[in-house]
Amino acid sequence: MLASGVPHPRGYGNTARVLGQYVRERHVLTLEDAVRKMTSLPASFFGFEGRGVIREGAIADLVLFDPATVADAATYAAPQTYPTGMPHVLVNGVFVVKDGKTTGARPGQLLLRNRRVGR
Repeated sequence: MLASGVPHPRGYGNTARVLGQYVRERHVLTLEDAVRKMTSLPASFFGFEGRGVIREGAIADLVLFDPATVADAATYAAPQTYPTGMPHVLVNGVFVVKDGKTTGARPGQLLLRNRRVGR
């Protein structure tokens, strides 16, 4: 389900834009630095234990992407366009995107510093 209204296109394509433009095309960041800045760094800062890392016992929030093709597809004319080059996304170990198609699953939850809310 798409959000209502007219959001800013970076709401749908920010991560893909960083990986595609600033890592692959402009070489402003290394792939490793970009991934760290989008995963373990904010998770650590906000105290989200078990998130932002891949290890046994951690929460399975994972994005499988192709560094050669990941790209932001959202524009001001079509701001709710999903990025390309990200065929699989898992949230809490559940596919929300599988083979490039959304599954309809909504396993996410609100996180607050060092604690979970809901569910």
